[in-house]
This record gives sequence, C-alpha cells and structure tokens, in this order.
Amino acid sequence: MARQKAAKNDRSGDRRAKTVRLDYLPDGRKVESHADETILHASLRAGIPHTHVCGGKARCSTCRVVILGGKEYCLPRNLNEKELADKLGFSPEIRLACQTRATGNVKLRRLVLDAEDIQLATEQRTPKMPVAVGQEKHVAIMFADIRGFTSFAEKLLPYDVIHVLNRHFHEMGAVIQRHGGHIDNYTGDGFMALFGVQDPTDAPLRAVRAGLEMLQALERLKPYMESIHQKSFDIGIGVHYGQAVLGTIGAEHKRDLTAIGDAVNFASRVEAANKKAGTRFRVSDAAYAQVKAYVRVGSRVNLVLPGKSGEHTLYEIVGLK
Repeated sequence: MARQKAAKNDRSGDRRAKTVRLDYLPDGRKVESHADETILHASLRAGIPHTHVCGGKARCSTCRVVILGGKEYCLPRNLNEKELADKLGFSPEIRLACQTRATGNVKLRRLVLDAEDIQLATEQRTPKMPVAVGQEKHVAIMFADIRGFTSFAEKLLPYDVIHVLNRHFHEMGAVIQRHGGHIDNYTGDGFMALFGVQDPTDAPLRAVRAGLEMLQALERLKPYMESIHQKSFDIGIGVHYGQAVLGTIGAEHKRDLTAIGDAVNFASRVEAANKKAGTRFRVSDAAYAQVKAYVRVGSRVNLVLPGKSGEHTLYEIVGLK
C-alpha cells in the first residue's frame, strides 16, 4: 500500500513537472511552460509584453489569444472564462490567456498588441447624434470603401476578419470625428460619413482634410496588418457636396441619424469612380468648387456615372496647398 501511494505521488510529481512549449506569434518566441501555469503567466515570466488590463482576473478580454495549433491540449474554459467568452461571442479558438492552461505544445497568437487594440477591446458605445425629425440641408457626404477586402479576408479566421475591420473603422472614425464629421452607417467593408450636420462651417473642406488624413492613417495601419497577416489593403474615398434630407429613421429600438436623397447616391458613385480611374480620393465638381483654393489636385476625369445624365468632372485630391 505504501509503495502504491509512493508510486502515485511520483506520477503526480511527474505531471506537475511536465513542461510544454508555447509558440508565440507575432513575437516569434518559443516558451517552455509548466502544465499548471496559465498562458499569461508563462508570457510574463518570459518577458513577453502580454496585455492584461484587469490584472489577469477575467474581468476584461485584453489578454485574448487565438489558438492556431494544439487546441486539444488547452484545458476547457472555467466558469469565469466561459461567462466572458459567451458575452463576447468568442469562437472556440479564442481564449483568455489569464485562464487557459495547456497540457501539450500549443501555437498561439496574441490579439491585443497596442494601445489602439486595448481601446478597441474595452471601449463602450459612444452617444448617438441628436435626434432630428427631418430637414433638408447642404452637407458634405463621404463614402469610403476598402479595396480588395474579399481577397484580403478569404484566408483569415473569422475573428481576424472582424477585428481588422473594427480596427480600420476605429482608426477612420477617430479621424472623421476630429474633423467634426459623423459616420452615418456601415455597409460591409465601407461606410458613409456626413460633415456639416450640426455645424455647416467649411463642411466640404473638413471632409477633404479628413479624407487625406484617413489615407495617412491607413499607411500607419498597414505595417500592423502586414506583421500579423502578411498582407494589407487600400481604400477609395469619394466626397460630394449637396442637399440631402436628414433625419432619424428606423424601428423603435434602432433609430439612427442618416441622410437620404440624390446627393447621397451621387457621393457613392464618386467613390466608385476611383476604381475605374485608378485613384484613391476623388471629389465631385460641387465639392471641388468649395475647396479649390485649399487643395492640390492630380488628374481630372470626365465620367458618365451610372444613373446620372451627361458627363461629370471628378477631381483627384492629392494634398493641401
């Protein structure tokens, strides 16, 4: 009996002493970990800057990782992790490093890498625009669309598709807000933004400045995407200035401020014209008339736009004077 107990204790000691290898991306590090320590603990012990805003107590999700290999070696979610994962809709391969232990070799990728990722993981919904019952107003209307997002996303995990979209929208939304604009709605991998809803002062110029800054923000975001996914994407932007009907529409629990009318359709076609012209940023003649003293232009093209009669001159915006 004593020998059996000793043997049992020896086997327990072997299990406690067992080490596994954690292969980290994008760090390119391999860390030896004990089977009884969490992934977060192993990260910090190895000097990997693994984000954990709540201190590793499953009260946030900033330590989240995606398991790329060895998912079968990760112990099932405990109650704390399950509660948060269910709330956020995490798929099985997305785990909280502060709660996850591995019994075998695992390949993983940290998902929260910088301050913008932290804000995206923890931010709350921002207040909506004031309610409007309906009015006609001249506004600057911007459409922005990702180029080639389908091919960019086709081999990504579902989490990564949504994360990179949210990261992109977060960056672009911050630029638009700085210039007094408001994102009206999202359409897949694009969005429409309005300038001049509340303050009409220089609305077209603010929209153009925002568009140029958005292109700069995307260039700063590209290295982040390429370091994780080995590829990135580009965007096209179109701005038109015209009269639209503004108001809050929708069902009782989902009402949003929006713009409707011919000016909105025209702005969408201005953005789409970038594809044919091979450019990134174009404005309509009506918008250009408001900003020509302040901008530098590249090519000018006369196009017949779908649904519009006659030719329309569109101007490529390349910078400010």
